[in-house]
Amino acid sequence: MRPFVRAVTRAAGEDVLVRQVRYAHRGWNGTRADPLGDTVAALDALREEAGDGLPVVLLGHSMGARAALRAAGHPLVRGVVGLAPWCPPGDPVTQLAGRDVVLVHSNRDRMTSPQATQSLTARARRAGARTCMVTVRGGDHAMLRRASAWHRLTTGLVTGLLGSGSLPGPVGEALALPPTAEATDGTLDLDLDLDLGPLRARAGARP
Repeated sequence: MRPFVRAVTRAAGEDVLVRQVRYAHRGWNGTRADPLGDTVAALDALREEAGDGLPVVLLGHSMGARAALRAAGHPLVRGVVGLAPWCPPGDPVTQLAGRDVVLVHSNRDRMTSPQATQSLTARARRAGARTCMVTVRGGDHAMLRRASAWHRLTTGLVTGLLGSGSLPGPVGEALALPPTAEATDGTLDLDLDLDLGPLRARAGARP
């Protein structure tokens, strides 16, 4: 995730804090859900550092995306950007109500399921979240294939959800879909639906 951290930091500018979650244990570890606890602890530390009014967008990959989705009920969280997320069918979605959730998945991912991701976006929308899925054709779970596209899209999503950049128009339209929309209605194709453009942060914006 280091290239993503660098890309978001450069695009967001000095008015945005970028912090990383450090996991104390390896793996999800069943009901212990260790990464979830670490993510909530990091959010609590951020609240101590910056105060209650700080809007937060969580960014995570694979298991980290699952942790971000599960921790989204924290009062600081405004949105979640999940990359190749691990979305088990039974995971809860009620904590996503009122949040913006954009999940990005390769159609060729063999480690985590793009179909499960699409299903979660629909379940979360019915639970009151604003959701969207973006498909990266020809990518892979490690995001090494088409890496520059992953980086540019992710940067645009994070800064756009924070309000320090311009959210790609079709993503905003998908987020505005009604709760009854079909899963396919909120699914975009990176190559067919999105014009990434430069995705530069707007000067002077303060999220």
